[in-house]
Amino acid sequence: MQNEILSPIDLLGDDGRITNEGWARAPFWRYDRQKIKAGPLRVKEWDYYSILSQDKRFGITLTMSDLGYAGLFAVCFLDFEKRWFHQVDRLSVFPLGKTGFPAHSDEGRVSFSDKDLSLTFVSAGGLRSLSFKAPGIRNAEGDEGLEGAVILSQPPELESMNIATSWAENRKAFYYNRKINCMQASGGFTIGKRRYEFDPASDFGGLDWGRGRWTYKNRWYWGSAAGYVGGVPFGWNIGYGFSDRSPASENCLFYAGTVHKLDEVSFQIDTNDYTKPWRFTSSDGRFDMDFRPLVDRNSTTKIGPIKSVQHQVFGEFSGTAVLDDGKKLKLDKFLGFAEDVLNWW
Repeated sequence: MQNEILSPIDLLGDDGRITNEGWARAPFWRYDRQKIKAGPLRVKEWDYYSILSQDKRFGITLTMSDLGYAGLFAVCFLDFEKRWFHQVDRLSVFPLGKTGFPAHSDEGRVSFSDKDLSLTFVSAGGLRSLSFKAPGIRNAEGDEGLEGAVILSQPPELESMNIATSWAENRKAFYYNRKINCMQASGGFTIGKRRYEFDPASDFGGLDWGRGRWTYKNRWYWGSAAGYVGGVPFGWNIGYGFSDRSPASENCLFYAGTVHKLDEVSFQIDTNDYTKPWRFTSSDGRFDMDFRPLVDRNSTTKIGPIKSVQHQVFGEFSGTAVLDDGKKLKLDKFLGFAEDVLNWW
């Protein structure tokens, strides 16, 4: 049974445990970092944006995170025609929550800047303004120097996937997550003299907003996509692998701004070769997709006690998805991503 939260509530009680675990269509849980019963090394906060163009076949991802031990900041350019990606990463040492992430997912500002990378995320009034600069980013043609700004539109009626769950082995360890999909994207960026422009009539951005107290070792699977199907905004969020998900899953479809809840989804991956085809199925029979990888954005990071092995694979989904009313949507070469991530942090 999936527990849907229907009204605002404090995320944590005075004992540091989630007051009511489950999922919601809006960010009803009120996050207060001061209520976390753990030192700053265990608290993890991040904002991750992906903006992809289904038609023009390029994309960009932007990451800011405060993991206690370290802050990780990154920008990645993706060219799906050339099967190319180039990423710039920067680190801060022992930020311990001082990066300054806002407590609410709809309002606030966070930034990072040094000579190799600048990022600023501002959220206000239903708009998300993302500015970024990375002089070392290159495209497949050899142009160098990325700079740009993107605005994502988030109308108030747009539903999102929100979930708050804890770990069975430690109920004071928790994860509060919001996934917003199908936000119309405008603006763009240049690399060297080449311009890449997003079209709000066809291109979408998504947000992964996370706040929590984590256990040390975790592996997760996550996938997302957005585009138009029959002229209607459509996408999904699928994932599992960490925390006790018996109160709810984060699996859902987004159609015309509304969440259509799914049951469990399984990822079938050849972990010896992430560029081989993947498969996705759901326990309720409503999500059935084949996935052809185009770009494996992979990385391995080790800094002191922190280690991360990541495969975020971008590619094309083909298959079917079924809405709450039984309507079946058929997709062919629908651009999105799926990932397998293992962290010690």
